[in-house]
Amino acid sequence: MRLGAQLVGDLRKMLAEELRAGERAAMTAIRAETAEVKAELRQQVTSAFAGNARGIANAWRSMVFPRSGQSLRPAGLVFTKVPKVIDAFERGALIRAKGGRKFLAIPTGFNAARGRRGRGEKGMRVTPAQMVASGQAFLRPFKSGRGFVWCLPLRAGEQAGRRRQRLRLIAGGVTEIGTAHRRGREAWARGLLARGMVPMFLLLPQVKLTKRLDVKGAAERGLRRLPGRFVAAWAAEAGRPR
Repeated sequence: MRLGAQLVGDLRKMLAEELRAGERAAMTAIRAETAEVKAELRQQVTSAFAGNARGIANAWRSMVFPRSGQSLRPAGLVFTKVPKVIDAFERGALIRAKGGRKFLAIPTGFNAARGRRGRGEKGMRVTPAQMVASGQAFLRPFKSGRGFVWCLPLRAGEQAGRRRQRLRLIAGGVTEIGTAHRRGREAWARGLLARGMVPMFLLLPQVKLTKRLDVKGAAERGLRRLPGRFVAAWAAEAGRPR
């Protein structure tokens, strides 16, 4: 028994079409995987820091090369605009005061600028330089002896609002830290005034960050998924069953 085989069609054309299908598949696979790695890294940030880190999460960006056209050797790049922040929380870094300083000045929630008004250096209402310049800042030591709470005296400012019924809280004559304009805020404001002070910074010699991110793991998972994604995309482009 004899078996014969014959090539039907133009071999060069068939190979060229297969090559183009492979290029399209490679670009499709790398685009999809790059987007998935970026999405995972953004999810890591939001899961680790809740809703307070939307800006850090959105700082993850991606690019695919070549920027136009097709290629069998494309590349995907996922990067962040805040690399130092990401690196610190991926390593669980130990942060110490620099420049001969003894303490890190960590702003408290009272010292966080919100909205567009009053946004100071690095999102703080009051900077350490302004604390010193005010001549009113004072320290309260931690019970552990490891650091201090850096405070400003608190007083009531002129009432705000159309009916002048909103109690304003002024820290050291430097900044307004709150207004009692919602239900329950009046008692909160009165309680702060009774204490007569507001903590603006925590002064610590060093801070050990908790490891919260796994950037390397996200990249490795993406690399493991990529071959299967490429094969499936090539089969789809060439019209072959998977």
